Amino acid sequence: MARSVVVTGGGTGIGLAVARRFAEAGDEVTIVGRRREVLERAATSLGAMVRPLVCDLADADAVASLLKELPDRIDVLVNNAGSREIAPGTGPHGVLARWRGDFERNVLTAVLLTESVRDRLTQGQGRVVTISSIAAVRGADSYGASKAALHAWNHFMAAQLGPHGITANVVAPGTVAGTEFFGDRLDEAELVRRAGRTLVGRVGEPEDVAAAVHFLASPEAGYITGEILHCNGGELLGR
Repeated sequence: MARSVVVTGGGTGIGLAVARRFAEAGDEVTIVGRRREVLERAATSLGAMVRPLVCDLADADAVASLLKELPDRIDVLVNNAGSREIAPGTGPHGVLARWRGDFERNVLTAVLLTESVRDRLTQGQGRVVTISSIAAVRGADSYGASKAALHAWNHFMAAQLGPHGITANVVAPGTVAGTEFFGDRLDEAELVRRAGRTLVGRVGEPEDVAAAVHFLASPEAGYITGEILHCNGGELLGR
């Protein structure tokens, strides 16, 4: 039986790979993001089982409107939406803008949606998977702190949802090529340098993360909850 899957940030990179993994398994996938053209292009490439919905997930009013369009039953929720505020923050106002921006994009996007659809998550087999980052455990500025906040929140959600047979886990990738995250900063020399920091001699691909997400969403992972799955080829150990 096809599952109902919602993937945020599903138009590009890791989110697109996650959506593709579920769509290829025959699931009905809803991808959510801010850019209509990007989402529609992704949905077209993935096939008829994928539906695009536009929403700024850091906006409570927008999320409230989104609820009218989301499926009544959600078997799998993948919180992938997020980004990094790269504008330099100087002085108190600049620092505030950077920190607020990172927490809104990376924390509130996950929290607002998950809390809003708790009653729609399938009892006994629902799955919540949130995408974090290696930055959460390496020590970092506002971006890493926002991703670390997801770890603490995930522990809370696992405790809240567990009695209903719903699991909540985090996948924390290392360096992943083929995404918009790095912009033009991930050139060939930087790729080689980062690959050298891993234990497997290569950086990650979106499909690596998608495979980890798909496993945590599987029936076989029903006894795993409240966990942080590091998906980084040993980059964390090889620093």
